[in-house]
Amino acid sequence: MQLDELYAKALNFDMLTIEEGITLFEQAPLTELMFVANELRKKQVPHGKVTWQIDRNVNTTNVCIANCKFCNFFRIPGHKDAYITDIATYKKKIEETIRWGGDQLLLQGGHHPELGLQFYVDLFSQLKQLYPTIKLHTLGPPEIAHITKLEKSTHREVLSALKAAGMDSLPGAGAEILVDRVRRLISKGKCGSQEWLDIMHEAHKLNITTSGTMMFGHVETLRERFEHLVKIREVQAKKPAEAKGFLAFIPWTFQDVDTLLTKIRGVHNLTTPDEYIRMIAISRIMLPNVKNIQASWLTVGKQTAQICLHSGANDFGSIMLEENVVSAAGAPHRFTYKSIQQAIAEAGFEPQLRNQQYEFRQLPVQIEEQVIDY
Repeated sequence: MQLDELYAKALNFDMLTIEEGITLFEQAPLTELMFVANELRKKQVPHGKVTWQIDRNVNTTNVCIANCKFCNFFRIPGHKDAYITDIATYKKKIEETIRWGGDQLLLQGGHHPELGLQFYVDLFSQLKQLYPTIKLHTLGPPEIAHITKLEKSTHREVLSALKAAGMDSLPGAGAEILVDRVRRLISKGKCGSQEWLDIMHEAHKLNITTSGTMMFGHVETLRERFEHLVKIREVQAKKPAEAKGFLAFIPWTFQDVDTLLTKIRGVHNLTTPDEYIRMIAISRIMLPNVKNIQASWLTVGKQTAQICLHSGANDFGSIMLEENVVSAAGAPHRFTYKSIQQAIAEAGFEPQLRNQQYEFRQLPVQIEEQVIDY
């Protein structure tokens, strides 16, 4: 099939096959790929603004038995640096977050062998009692799978209990590449690809909004990236009509500083800005049923992320008042609430603060510039 025919299919919001997507990725001139993705963005997000968010990534614990080969953050049980975050720390961090204009905590940790469902139900309930307006974007499919196994329960029962306790949305954490060959090499201790997808589908049936992600640039093949994209859109296609399902898709690059994947296997992130921009454009083209595509400024930097806004992305993500996991593997980039808006404006777009549901927020009148060292 000629490139022009594939462009026409994409612009018609048709579901391109894996082979068609690979053809575009490998053969389409970058400017043409960017143009097609940008046209789709304008149709799917007609307000033309670029959205962004203020939230804080707080880790429930750094204890984890998944032993992912790309993670420098985790500690094994009993390690001298192991911790479980206490309520006093949550209160301090939430109150700072509110002062800095944030409305949400991203709560994630590890596969702690002793923290079951009741721990998270009690934690979410207590945080909601203390701060009823704060949103909890919590855990991820691998953590849901881990809790389910500890409880000898079901995904639905675990998700229902967490939602009742205060979970507002479920992040797309732990997707990496949704192909088990890859997962066995880099994250063998996490759930398999089908369980990740099943948990997301169950969340959608419970009307819990989620996000889809992909971490690429390590041991995966190009075809496996496209298999990942097709699996995401297939789950989205199965969601109930009233559910939002995957609100966004966020691809980011493997960060390789001091990771076991680099030390032991010699795997380095060789992704170029050109390749990342192509992946953003392809994400928009291959996922016609996912409305929002987010550029990962945290892993690729300001300039590449700005170009992505002309390549299908419509969202700049969060300024992340705190982030410990990806940063531990070398991601050096940072934004404040002022500089992220400036970056969006420099790219030629109007910045618009949002919440996790992609509803517009007004920037608080009283907002402090965050000063934090992490």
